[in-house]
Amino acid sequence: MSRRKGGRSQSRFVHRPEDELVTAVEAAALLGVKRATLYTYVSRGLVRCVPEPGSKENRYVRSDLERLKVRHDARAGHAAVASGALRWGEPVIDSSVSQVGAEGLAYRGHSAVELATSGRSLESVAELLWSGTLPKEDPRWASEEPALPPSELARLLPRGTTPVAALSALVPLLAARDAGRFAAPPEQEKTRARRLLRQLAGWVSVAQAPGRVVRALRAPTVAESLAIAWDTQVKRAPELLNRALVLCADHELNVSTFTARVTASSGADLYACVSAALAALSGPRHGGACDRVEALLSEVGKPERATAVVHERLRRGDAVPGFGHQLYPDGDPRSPPIMDAAREVKPEAQSVRVARAVLDAMRKAGHPEPTIDQGLVMLAEALGLPPGAAATLFAVGRMTGWVAHILEQREQGHLLRPRARYVASGAATRASIPNS
Repeated sequence: MSRRKGGRSQSRFVHRPEDELVTAVEAAALLGVKRATLYTYVSRGLVRCVPEPGSKENRYVRSDLERLKVRHDARAGHAAVASGALRWGEPVIDSSVSQVGAEGLAYRGHSAVELATSGRSLESVAELLWSGTLPKEDPRWASEEPALPPSELARLLPRGTTPVAALSALVPLLAARDAGRFAAPPEQEKTRARRLLRQLAGWVSVAQAPGRVVRALRAPTVAESLAIAWDTQVKRAPELLNRALVLCADHELNVSTFTARVTASSGADLYACVSAALAALSGPRHGGACDRVEALLSEVGKPERATAVVHERLRRGDAVPGFGHQLYPDGDPRSPPIMDAAREVKPEAQSVRVARAVLDAMRKAGHPEPTIDQGLVMLAEALGLPPGAAATLFAVGRMTGWVAHILEQREQGHLLRPRARYVASGAATRASIPNS
């Protein structure tokens, strides 16, 4: 909706009650521009304006103004602002792979939620992310044989090795067996990526059940490989696992994806880039957040204890993992489809009831909506998957996005090498915001 003032079109947008508003004079001064330029930004949708009750004047959303100023200053090379751009600030890399916006998450212009809930396979989404074209029909990738005897890797892994840690050990071994991995053309890299993704899905159980690896690799899809590797008895498991994989496929420049791109910019091979991304993903403020959610549900134990545990954590100042995403103030759109899947398949399961009780306790306390990590853990519990499965789903699905960004970074051709702004020892600030 818009109105005319002084010949200029000013768009009005709904804003959150907590948004700080400033006058036109203050807005123009903050940006260092004339008011006419401010009105141009509004008409282009870069700054929201809100009518002032009882007045003909408008007020402008300060966060929009600050975001626009960061963008302009970063382009001008202002060191302090450029450093802020690396902390949930303005984009630092041009990319056409995915977009997080008011409409939710999109993969090359296609809604991620719609792709997942309509049943498109991870293989289709991978081809979309890697080539820019969504196949008319779900492709079937060739089945794989183990690249090395599963029992050999199983003997090297300590007891209790998590699936993500096992995959982190597997990837360098696969690299060592592929002499043609250096400076490969894009089409060869896509073929290599398909094989690698199939291998990751088939090997998730190597530490606990190496005997399932061969059968899992021969399954027709990534989702079915996971269902076999984890030996889930739920009939709809491949369908629901696929939904989660698609929703995990990419999420702009998260920590692991940024790591993959930086590594790719050095000219490293595909395996090295994926290994670096897996290392970044393992952190508790990224893919490892799923493990923290699992620990929370284990601590709660029974649905009737959820409120007490949540309140006690908040009283101590401890975080309740799996809630509130910096990019989604109104709630992570990836979470509901996965949580719905968990409720559909096994709503009576104790672990699912515990998770729902935690969600209710957080909502009643007025805290943010759940992130995708909560949904992944709920689904894993509903399907009877082993500990660490939620983080593994995240990793296997996200590999499709890593490959897309690796290919895009190579096409762009430049080295990602930000400058450091020297500060006195101890002057650096700390933050504690999860990233998925």
